[in-house]
Amino acid sequence: MKSITPLFVTQLYLSNLSRGGELDISELEVSCRSIAEDDLAGQQWCENNGYSGYTSYASLSDLTWRFPIFNELKDILDSHVANFVEKLDFDLDDRDIVLEDMWINILDEGGSHGSHIHPHSVISGTTYVSIPNEAGEIRFEDPRLQFMMSAPPRKKDARNDLKTFHSHHPVAGEVLLWESWLRHEVRQNGSKGERISISFNYKWSD
Repeated sequence: MKSITPLFVTQLYLSNLSRGGELDISELEVSCRSIAEDDLAGQQWCENNGYSGYTSYASLSDLTWRFPIFNELKDILDSHVANFVEKLDFDLDDRDIVLEDMWINILDEGGSHGSHIHPHSVISGTTYVSIPNEAGEIRFEDPRLQFMMSAPPRKKDARNDLKTFHSHHPVAGEVLLWESWLRHEVRQNGSKGERISISFNYKWSD
């Protein structure tokens, strides 16, 4: 008898943010743009660090308090993360997975975000607010890549679970979740419009 068993599977969660239309994406976009316009510290950080566009990552840690819609967003994300955590079979020892931080990303034409992970978190993710047709994809890297050494490349039509990289072109109103150790990047925004998203980390509570 012969068998092939998939081992050490990497999970990627994809869903509509609000299945029943509970949250107004257009209001969320207006709030993101308003905060970006007023956040002088964030604008300065982006200029100093060569970020093509705007991010509140280094300047604001209280989005859920600034506009009620971000608190609504948190409640919806809590539900998605709880669903994902259940599927991952974590033994949480009666502790919770809770929101650690949330930040706005607005990528201008030509902007991108290099390959990175999210240290000290358990679940990371992004919800998409405004995505032009030619906006950059998010691309995930096989975490075993550094161990492949002399392995041949995969076929272009290889199954998703065997590809070295997996790219997803998001649409407004989607939410993506993954384990925070999974390396990922945002490809170059080829659109003349702004690519707006909100990213977040969840941690294992004390």
